[in-house]
Amino acid sequence: MTQFSRRSFLKTSAAGVAAVASNQSPAANPIDVRKIIPPNLDDAYLGQKILCYRPMRHGSPNLSVAQVGNKVVAHNYGHGGSGWTLGPGSANYVNTLMINSQYAKELSNKSTPIAIIGAGVIGLFTAYDLNKRGYNNITIYADRVESLTSHNAGGLLAPVSMDNAPDMQATIDQIGIDAYRFYDGIAKNKNADFKGGALIVPTYFNDREDSGLEPYVGKVMQPAKEVVLDFDNGTTRKMVAYDDGIYMDTATLMGELNQYMKAHNIQIVKQKINSFSGVKEKFIFNCSGLGSSQLANDAAVIPVQGHLIMLKNQDPKNMNYMILVYFGEGKSEANQKTKRSFYIFPKRLANTAPQDIGVIGGTFIEGGNPNTPNLKEFDVLLKGAKDFYGIS
Repeated sequence: MTQFSRRSFLKTSAAGVAAVASNQSPAANPIDVRKIIPPNLDDAYLGQKILCYRPMRHGSPNLSVAQVGNKVVAHNYGHGGSGWTLGPGSANYVNTLMINSQYAKELSNKSTPIAIIGAGVIGLFTAYDLNKRGYNNITIYADRVESLTSHNAGGLLAPVSMDNAPDMQATIDQIGIDAYRFYDGIAKNKNADFKGGALIVPTYFNDREDSGLEPYVGKVMQPAKEVVLDFDNGTTRKMVAYDDGIYMDTATLMGELNQYMKAHNIQIVKQKINSFSGVKEKFIFNCSGLGSSQLANDAAVIPVQGHLIMLKNQDPKNMNYMILVYFGEGKSEANQKTKRSFYIFPKRLANTAPQDIGVIGGTFIEGGNPNTPNLKEFDVLLKGAKDFYGIS
């Protein structure tokens, strides 16, 4: 059973959609009523529309070590919409697999040449973790380094848009817990390598099952609370709140990771790698995401298309929270199965003004690609956001 199927995301009942889109009155004596000022969603307050493609692998991410010809390849790809959620923990897990493998003796030499394929969040965290372990001869190969999905990703720490086999779930949960600890350290200014990039903010879901965060409770997170959100316009929502949710400022983190690479002489070579044999280094970390469908000949890797809209000219003090609710399934204009949601995070793009804050989304379209952009989904997600807040 996949993560999608374990959650109400896959519940296609009309009642589930109606419950989100209708007014709900708070209970007689709610434990906690929280007032939230909705963002301005008029056209003048909408910024860039972004399409991104998450690399999901059916059956769980590939986190393994294998010999391919005369190369030793550590695979670390296929995280779907959870690349940032799992990134630091996934890098630590796969790097440990490689270092403790049958090649441990060779890798005990910290000057052993190491290649990393991919300069997105997984590749950069892989390089970061290896360097923190003392490895000093690392080269990253990537055909693109700017405007990646890793830059544009929303930034909610929660395992979403994944497909995990049951026997991998405990491992994925532990990787997520390790990643939470990493970002928590950044948010609390305990990591000297990062000056920003993570914030602890209240995070709201329809229920605990939707969050995917329950395995973290009691280990790194506090239990969720029953709350009522009051949007001060007659609309209220019964939700659960994780007050120690983590927002990851992906643009800032990508910038700081790249700065770390420069400061520690980790070279990024702009080169498309078509085969492992084309890499001179014996030890390779494959963090190529969607590229692994060809590079690793892995037919289980598929793109999951996402739509999001940046906001602008908002009041930053009203954006210090995150929401994620699932609406169910539909069909896109290209007749592709579409899982729709509403989310909002306090995201900024790089080099933007303080008031240009916020992102709304989003969609999860398996197999969506640049030839099927499904642009009408931008209108659908905007309507979903307005309905959620009760904005006419």
